[in-house]
Amino acid sequence: MKNRSLLLLAIFTLFVNNLYSQTSYIDYQSPFHPIITDGPMVVSQNHLSSEVGIEIIKNGGNAVDAAVAVGFSLSVTLPRAGNLGGGGFMLIYLKDQNEILAIDYRGQSPSKLKAEQIFGLELPKEYKNANRDIVRYGYKASTIPGTVSGLLLAHAEFGKLPLKEVMKPAIDQAMNGFHVSFDLEQAIGSAPQLSWDDESSKIYLSNGKPLKEGSVMKRPDLAKTMNLISENGTKGFYEGEVAQKIVTSMANNGGSITIDDLQKYKARFSQPIGVNYRGKKVFTHGPPSGGGIVLLTALKVLEYFDLGKIGSNSALTYHLLAEALRRGHNNRSHHVGDPSHYNVPYNDLMSDQRIKDFAKSISLKKASSAKEVKPLEIIQESKNTTHYSIIDADGNAVSNTYTLGYSFGSGVTIPGTGILMNNQMNNFAYQYGSKKIEGRGASPGNKYAPGKRPMSTMAPTIVFDENDNVLLVTGSPGGKLIPAAILRLVTGVIDFDLNIGEATMLPRIHKDWPYRGIDYESSISSDSLNLLKKMGHKIEPSKTMGSTQSIHISEGKNHGYADLRRPNAAVSYINN
Repeated sequence: MKNRSLLLLAIFTLFVNNLYSQTSYIDYQSPFHPIITDGPMVVSQNHLSSEVGIEIIKNGGNAVDAAVAVGFSLSVTLPRAGNLGGGGFMLIYLKDQNEILAIDYRGQSPSKLKAEQIFGLELPKEYKNANRDIVRYGYKASTIPGTVSGLLLAHAEFGKLPLKEVMKPAIDQAMNGFHVSFDLEQAIGSAPQLSWDDESSKIYLSNGKPLKEGSVMKRPDLAKTMNLISENGTKGFYEGEVAQKIVTSMANNGGSITIDDLQKYKARFSQPIGVNYRGKKVFTHGPPSGGGIVLLTALKVLEYFDLGKIGSNSALTYHLLAEALRRGHNNRSHHVGDPSHYNVPYNDLMSDQRIKDFAKSISLKKASSAKEVKPLEIIQESKNTTHYSIIDADGNAVSNTYTLGYSFGSGVTIPGTGILMNNQMNNFAYQYGSKKIEGRGASPGNKYAPGKRPMSTMAPTIVFDENDNVLLVTGSPGGKLIPAAILRLVTGVIDFDLNIGEATMLPRIHKDWPYRGIDYESSISSDSLNLLKKMGHKIEPSKTMGSTQSIHISEGKNHGYADLRRPNAAVSYINN
């Protein structure tokens, strides 16, 4: 009898254990599941372009080759942001050398264009009469494009495969076409400037309406331009027939970019900036990126508070994120600009004492009061940038963010080239010198000058763990919202020990300087919002913030997640 009882107990125990193990297997802590692999990974805002990056790696390329291929591919598949006619920033980590490098390929203002010539007014005295649309739409809105120079500089220094092989998938996509997505149709419909340009209208519209979802979009002119680049390198864009078409169109339409501007433009290596955050090393791009300074400032301020004990979705966490971001935006609003034109006081901005003073000025119970300032016009920073993250089998990594400015940039396509031009002339501080304005609109660091690169909030980011191994590769579009998106993700991984899917989908908030308002995503609980209001924050609902494309390296595996906030993003990967 005793033996029988023991047998029944053993059977029951086995049954319970099996039941428990099955329940454990099918129940997950979160619905946001990362893709996990021990091989290379590409995460971008378009699945077709992510697949191009993986194809290049399969063919023997490294992370840099893949980054160049994805950059050209996105100019086809994501034309509102992917580009040849814009600019951006790239971070590269080389595993063998244990070295992290930055490439600044931000667009640059025409070398002969004076401020008074842009609006036909004396600045800042007559700024109130300026037509800002001059630097938002049309031929005067564009800086000298830097994308081709930046991508090819990275390839020349660190790529493995021939340029022709790296660019072939993007050229094929442009020639053969791809099916227009619902997202692309809607994006075209929301960019009226495309209809104001004859060449853009031919490409993106049919009978005056956006190309329909499901129709095939082919880009033969863009394919021809990319083919010339693949054969001739930077000369295929900044010299020769492509350059001549750009210059001729500029001259015929009141633009200012000259052949001399194109030939003299050069992407440049720069020093990444970084901080230690809770034992991790966080690197991003320095000036003329102001977004990197916002991110690093906010992280160092938050280090004074134990977020992990507070909770990822508590009202206090949102309060601290908001206050840290506010101080970060303050840090970029005066003395950040093109370091070749302005001596950015980075060490002062990021000094231990300044960060300590920022942290001490934060109350845990109420929002900090806004200093009384006269009304100012904040430069409208477009949300329509794009980012991608890549890691290869050898551990090399690339974090790249680039932009046209607004969605579809200036709306201008250079005839016969397929090149959609940026509107980054909009990002200068044209009110510099006005005593009536305080903040970014009058920033001395970002005041307009010929041959200068405007400040940006793009902030490609790579994080290393305590052993100097890559922990996180990330970045986001979103204009002024970029630092908030990256900050939320980085703290989600480091402070709250979330997987990359969970950290990506945490509700986001944004707080600028010098305003009271907090922009918030709709997924934040009403309880948290009510508590924030009681603290003195003015809460304002926002659409989705950013679209992080990220890779988290954990326990020897690459965990990739494409943000759900924008459609068609995807993780592509190889299992070793």
